[in-house]
Amino acid sequence: MSRGKIAFLIGVVGFILYIVLVVAAGDFIVRLHWALQLLYYAVVGIVWTIPAKWLIVWGARTPG
Repeated sequence: MSRGKIAFLIGVVGFILYIVLVVAAGDFIVRLHWALQLLYYAVVGIVWTIPAKWLIVWGARTPG
């Protein structure tokens, strides 16, 4: 299996798990002040891009 396919599978599974965790934590965040909610969703909306970038770079790199 190529790196691209492995990166894709890891990315899809990881993103789904990340969404589940963010939504579960969001149940507790919804009770907080709107400014804290804004901060939470801004942070979790950006944080996922860091491992996604690493995965894309790894998947695009040629082995050897």
